[in-house]
Amino acid sequence: MKSFTCVVTDEMGLHARPAGLIAKKTAQYQSKVTLKCGGKEAACNRLIAIMKMAVKKGESVTFEIEGPDEDSVCADLKQFCEENL
Repeated sequence: MKSFTCVVTDEMGLHARPAGLIAKKTAQYQSKVTLKCGGKEAACNRLIAIMKMAVKKGESVTFEIEGPDEDSVCADLKQFCEENL
């Protein structure tokens, strides 16, 4: 299992647009990707689950990746988060 943490910098937190981007991005992977923040967690391929976490600006989120392509997924998601969150 691979994991990494990033800080949400979007003024509105993980609202519909960034949550939708995460769900769309992670749906293309074979590995299971889970988002964790403040004791809550959600499957990253589920838009509503991500939005229900109500992650605010400045909060740290952890992505956990488990599966056959976890190395490439981890690197790809890190770059994606730097550019979009």
